[in-house]
This record gives sequence, C-alpha cells and structure tokens, in this order.
Amino acid sequence: MGCGVTKSDQFHKHSGKAVTTIRAAVLIQRWYRQYVARTEMRRRYTWHIFQSIEYSGEQAQIKLYNFLGYLMDNFTPSSNERNLISHIFRENDICRDAEWERYFCYKKIEVPEIYSGPHLTFPLTVEQAVGLVEAFRNKKQLHSRYALQLLLETWKLLRMLPNINRISTCHSKEITICGDLHGQLEDLLLIFYKNGMPSLEKPYVFNGDFVDRGKDSIEILLILFAFLLVYPSDVYLNRGNHEDHIVNLRYGFTKEVLTKYKMHGKRILKLLQKIFSWLPLATVIDQKVLVLHGGISDSTDLNLLARLDRHNYISALRPPKKRNQSSASTSMDSDLDEDVWGANRIFQRRASLTFPKPLGARDCFHNRSLQDFSDRIKVNVETELEIRRRRRSAFNAVMKEPETETPTLSFDSVYSDNAKEEWKQILDLLWSDPMAQEGCVPNEVRGGGCYWGPDITEDFLNKHNLQLIIRSHECKQDGYEFCHNRKVLTLFSASNYYDVGSNRGAYVKLGPDLVPYVVQYQASSMIRELTVRQSVGRTERSALKVLREQLFAHKSDLICAFKKFDSENTGVVSLNDWASAVESVMHLDLPWRMLRCQLVTRKTSEGMIDYYDWFNELAIIGPNSDNIDQSLLETLYRHRSTLETIFRIVDTDNSGFITMEDFRQTWKLLSVYLKMEITDEAISDLAVTIDSNQDGSIDIDEFMEAFRLTDKKSRLERGRSMFMGTATDLTKLEGDPNI
Repeated sequence: MGCGVTKSDQFHKHSGKAVTTIRAAVLIQRWYRQYVARTEMRRRYTWHIFQSIEYSGEQAQIKLYNFLGYLMDNFTPSSNERNLISHIFRENDICRDAEWERYFCYKKIEVPEIYSGPHLTFPLTVEQAVGLVEAFRNKKQLHSRYALQLLLETWKLLRMLPNINRISTCHSKEITICGDLHGQLEDLLLIFYKNGMPSLEKPYVFNGDFVDRGKDSIEILLILFAFLLVYPSDVYLNRGNHEDHIVNLRYGFTKEVLTKYKMHGKRILKLLQKIFSWLPLATVIDQKVLVLHGGISDSTDLNLLARLDRHNYISALRPPKKRNQSSASTSMDSDLDEDVWGANRIFQRRASLTFPKPLGARDCFHNRSLQDFSDRIKVNVETELEIRRRRRSAFNAVMKEPETETPTLSFDSVYSDNAKEEWKQILDLLWSDPMAQEGCVPNEVRGGGCYWGPDITEDFLNKHNLQLIIRSHECKQDGYEFCHNRKVLTLFSASNYYDVGSNRGAYVKLGPDLVPYVVQYQASSMIRELTVRQSVGRTERSALKVLREQLFAHKSDLICAFKKFDSENTGVVSLNDWASAVESVMHLDLPWRMLRCQLVTRKTSEGMIDYYDWFNELAIIGPNSDNIDQSLLETLYRHRSTLETIFRIVDTDNSGFITMEDFRQTWKLLSVYLKMEITDEAISDLAVTIDSNQDGSIDIDEFMEAFRLTDKKSRLERGRSMFMGTATDLTKLEGDPNI
C-alpha cells in the first residue's frame, strides 16, 4: 500500500479549511457589527450634542423675553431701561388696517432700470410664481417694491382665512405636507423638483418654521406667499414657533431682512409681524388628520382654537394685555405715531437701574419656564393705579393736556383670563413635543409648551374623532419619526440642519386612504460624495467644535466645579469627578464619560485629568484682548447670542448701529439678567476697544464678529464656512492624526 493521501486526510483538510473560513466569516461579521454599533453610537451622541445646545438656546431666548417682560411690568415708566425695550412690547397696540395699509404703501418706491430681477403684476399669475422660484434659484433678489406689494396682498388674503383650515383629498389624489424649512431654499427647490410645484392637482400644506437659521428665509416666504395668492384653495400655511418677531431677533431672520433690504427692511419686518400673526394655526385633512406645528397638551381644545382672535398673538411668548375701550381708536405704534417715551426723549438716560420696588431674589423668575411665568407677578390694585397715574402724568406733561382721573382698575383689566387661556392653547400648539411616557408635563428643555404622552394623544384623537397627528418642530435624523403607536408623525423638511450629513429631510404624501407615504432626501450634493465614515466623522467634528466652544466659554465656572472635587488643590480630578463637574455646570445631559475620549486626550500616569491643562487642550482661542476684563470677556463668549438679541432690540431704527450710551445700557441690562456685577470701567474699556474710529457708535455685526471664538482644531473653519468644504478636504482631514 502506497503513502498517498487518504480520503480521510482529504476530509480533515477540507474540514479544516471550512472551519477557518467560518471563523473568518464570524470575525468579519463581529467586526462589522462592532463597526456599525460604534458608528451608530457616534451618530447618537453627535445628535445629542447638537440638540442639547439647540434647545438650550431656545430656553435662553424664552428666559430673556420673560425677563424683559418682567422689566416692562415692574420698572417705572420713565426708566431708561424700560425705554430701551418698550418698543418690542407694542405689537398689540390698536391701529386700523387702513392706517397700516397706508404705512405699507409701495407705490412711491421706484424700480430702477438697471434692476434685473423678477417684475410682478397683480393679480399674480402662475407664470410669475414659477419665475420667482427660478429667479431665487439663480441668486437674484426681488425688489423691495414688489416684495412689499406681495406681502401686502398676502396679508389681505390671510385675514380672510379661518384659524383652522379644513381640506379634502377628494379634490385631488394626494396632498403633500412639508415640515420645517428654516430658510433652506435648497430643500424647497428639491421638494418642488421631486414632487412638482403647487397647483390645482398638487396641493401643499407647509407646516411652519419657514424662517430663521438658514440664509434664504425671505426667499422661501416670498415663494410660499406667491403660490398662496395664485392657488388660495390649494396652498395652506400653518404658523410655527419661529413665525414670531421676538424669536427672529435671535435666530437670524431679522438680520437677514435688514441686510437684504437696507432701505425698506424695517417696513418689511413690520408687515411680516402682521402676516405671521394672521397665519392659520392648523389644518385638518378629511376630518381625520390634524396637521399642526408643535403639538398638543391635556387641555388643547380645537373648538377654542377655532374661534380665538389669532392675530392678537403677534408673539406667542407673551399673553396679550387687555385693551381699554377708550384706546380703541388710537394708534400707538412707534412706526406711525411716535411713542411718547421713545421719540420725544423727554426722560434723560440714567446709568442706574430703576425699580418701583425691590426685586428680591432673581432666582424666582430667572429660571422659570414659560407656563408658570405669567403667574409670577400679582400686582395689587394700588401699585397698578400708581403706575397708570405716573404714565398719564408724563403723557400729559408732553402733550400739555390737563390730567384726568384714572378709573379704578382691577387685575383682570390688565390680564384677561380668557386671553391667558387662549395664549396657553397657542403656546402648546406651537412649542410642544411628544414623549414616550404617559401624562403631560411642562417642557422645561425648550422652556415653552409641554411634553405630552401617548395617553394624551389617544384621548385627544378620540375626543375630536381624529386618527393621526402630523407635526414638525423637531429635527429627526431620518427626516421623520412615528411615535405613540404610529398616531403621531413628526416631519422635518430641512436636511443637513445641524451640518452637512447630520440628517435627511422628508415630506409626506397623503392620499384618500390617509396612509402617509414618506419621501426622504438630502439636499446637498456634497454629502453624496462622502462615505458613511466620512459623513459621520464630519458631523461629529462639527458637533465637538461647538461643544468645545461652549466648554471654553464656561471656564471660570468649570474650574470652580473642579475645585469642589479637588479639596487639596492638586489641579487634577478623576474621570468620574470630571464628568460630574462638567454636567453640573453645563446642564446639557450629555454622556460625558463617553465623550471624554473626544474631549480629553491627555491624562496623568494615574489616569487623572489635569483640568488646567485640559483648557489648553480644548484648542479654543479668543480675540487679542489683553486690555479687556476677563470676566467680561467670558460673559460675552457665553451669552453671545443673548447679547446680540438685546443689541437688536436696542437698535430701534434697525440701522445696525447703536450709540455708546445704548451700548453701556445694554450691558447694564445684561448684568441684571445674568445676576452679576459688571463695572462701568470694564464696560467703558470694552466700548473704547470696539469704537476704533471714535465716532461714538458701535457696529453690531463688527462687534459680534470681533469676539467670535476660534477653534484651532477645525481647519475648515479658517476663512470659510464648514459648509464650503469639499470631499477632498474631508478625505485629507480623515487621515490627519491631529483631528
């Protein structure tokens, strides 16, 4: 018998190869699963960072407005600080529509021959609406004459519409519903490309938040209003929480309009205030599907929402005050009859804050959410009478009229219970979010509206004989998300909202069967050039950049928090203590231990974190400002958006400039809001540093840019936007060990 290979040997040889192959396959599968899990984990914490900071900003905006409202209610009428902010609370002053139409008149505005943008004639035609889309696609701007005329016609039409539109699918095969667009024209153009423009056969519902954050908000509004005028029975617009002039001050729309329409921007903004207040609140499809922007609460009543005067709520952030009968025929708006306190400047500005009574501990109002803030002040009758008497006395002194006796007032004459209930209904509708738990609780994360659970949804749908709620208001990674047993659908149409690749956009098509058909998309062509790894890495870097800036801006508070764990003043803390200290200051509810690998790369040999060295590691640098008080600088970094919002409020003529005195008073106002001492000397040093040409005024945009933090780790941020990076740039960054 020879020494050849037996069948048994061959079997064992093949079996060994099979086992090796299976093992290799298992290892590859295990590696792939771990890779997918890690990628998903990175996506989730990146998302959490973006969303936490976004909601923190919204909460800060609402707290600021509450604080300013507190000052309006409690400062003496003659106080300088009250004069600075009073104009933003005049939105509910009575003025006849005919007066407003004269103020918004466009006929004397000439269109120069060199103007190459679209020309409009009214009534508007579908060809003109389509032409407007093409003009904006080609980066052209609509002349202010045509913009005012289009907005004026829109305002007239909206005043004829009900609070809740009711439409049917029987007139067309499908209705298309779009969520938040937030000034991202590229998304709207892509929706029209994929789905077709609005028409008799293609009705649309746009569910609010058309403006803010993106750079093309006014273009989106003009397009939507144009199609609304052409197809008033086939285009429906719901109001969102960003259709609010107070919110616009912080999130960019006010600045955008004033930049694009320098000559007539103020009138355009005032007309948009009117338009926003007349936007319908909700849309009901086939009596079964409710489309609204934010959500509901355990007290939401569609019958009440259907009959309230929605235009009274110019801003949903503050309940309107009850008007006196005697003022019904008087125009008090600052743009028509100059307000006695602001225009005549009869009261000299004072450096100190004036209170009618001690404020007490400011914690009682600074940290409250919007729901309970309207209950914060129960002004007694005598105090209210005194305030009214002073106001009347000052007015008579200017007008040289005899002082008349003020009638006895009750608290109910200032705040109407009905108006307060209506306001809460609108607030919940515009600001609320769904939650997985049952019940209904205040939305402390955003600072306004509520969180409502599946039981509230079930009760609401049964009460109103509905089967589905379609809402927007929240960015979702896939552009949409079902919850509450698929009875609530969140729809978000602004893709790449936080950064390129951060999320898809989506719209919904609803046919007679009322089964939602979701269409997803990604507007940026750049994202299609990237691998999944590159896309996730890019978004992660952007989120970490924002987070590092936030951490750097809280340096003093963080060091104090670290020292509480470092009783022996060694300069180091453990990982657990580092995570606890950071969360105690930032309040972002982030997984800090998980993020430690991204934020802390150097540790001591004992595994401790040197927290002084860590701030250098964050690689954030500020402007060259050795002669400016460091605590003032840190305040500026940390509350940059709040400070800019106050600047925009103080800039009453929307010129983009404020006087040195207004600059100082703004910082005084901020110091009260932040409960901190800012010395006159520190403010003066800052003002002198900024006023380089010594003309006595401050350019708001230049000031804000001068104190922007720079991230040394983010190469793409140097000289250009993160949104302008190419796939090649990102591929290079992927392999850079320093990133």
